[in-house]
Amino acid sequence: MPFLKIWIHTVWTTKYRVPFLSNEIRQTVFAHIKKNAKEKDIYIDFINGYTDHVHCLIGLKPQH
Repeated sequence: MPFLKIWIHTVWTTKYRVPFLSNEIRQTVFAHIKKNAKEKDIYIDFINGYTDHVHCLIGLKPQH
């Protein structure tokens, strides 16, 4: 039986790398990403970032 894993590492940055994402805003962005992933049945393995970017490691199913 075939087994398929799809892992994608995404990085989003602020425009011109402006340090806009304070801790409070970053947590709001993380919550938004997690909510949308849950609605679309996408597994988030890891999410983190800093004041100018967000990293996310997601696992997709073949139907995505």
